Amino acid sequence: MDFKKLNEFIDRALKEDVGSGDHTSNACIPPDSRSDAHLLVKDIGVLAGVDLAEKIFHKLDPSIKFTKLIADGEDIKTGDVAFRMNCNSRAMLMGERLVLNLMQRMSGIATISSRFAVEVEDLPVRILDTRKTTPLMRFIEKWAVKLGGCHNYRHGLYDRIMIKDNHIDACGNIQDAIYASHEYMENNDLDLAITIEVRNLVELHEVLETGGVHRIMMDNFEIPLLKEAVATVDGRFETEASGGINLYNVRDYALTGVDFISVGALTHSAGSLDLSLKVGA
Repeated sequence: MDFKKLNEFIDRALKEDVGSGDHTSNACIPPDSRSDAHLLVKDIGVLAGVDLAEKIFHKLDPSIKFTKLIADGEDIKTGDVAFRMNCNSRAMLMGERLVLNLMQRMSGIATISSRFAVEVEDLPVRILDTRKTTPLMRFIEKWAVKLGGCHNYRHGLYDRIMIKDNHIDACGNIQDAIYASHEYMENNDLDLAITIEVRNLVELHEVLETGGVHRIMMDNFEIPLLKEAVATVDGRFETEASGGINLYNVRDYALTGVDFISVGALTHSAGSLDLSLKVGA
């Protein structure tokens, strides 16, 4: 975790919500008031964001006493208490909504990630997230994916070459796209892994004839076709499946022998778990 980036994010998020001040709390609550509070779970899933909550509240009140009762990545159920704290009352109310918004979102992502991971836990495949994330919250959402037991793929356009269908069509053909990628990296002193997307077996054979990649991503392949494609690659390159994969069919895709399965739904379709911060011991 990039803690400088995390601190900057917390500062921006608090500024968005607090603005010129929490006038309701300032009006109602003495500045030196302290309160006990706890995080009540009102849902079933996987918890994520406790460590982040502690950082937020500690930023607002360095004298906070924070007791973690359930760790990030653990299963939770209705009625559980994730943490207890004693905090300056104004600081607690200032950070309450930010903490809940982030923990509910992170826990939703961790929960769906955990369900995907469980479906294939006895198989050598890895479930990957994608770039289908909320702008400026990618590092938070990818953190939650890992807490749920899945794996991070690219963090942005900068850390891998991924030649997709639009790149190939705009460039002209598969061979030219691969050659151009190598030339670009050589000219710019880069050493990045290359993934290339194929849409059918014809394109797959073009990639195999050309080489020069690390991973071949089969996009929207039906399961029998994917199985044939994985057998055709025969371990010469890493293989990845994407498109149309959900909790009900992910195991069938994994049984084809593919190395990786990328699932945008881990982030773009995750719901939020119901959590609540309650004043009182």
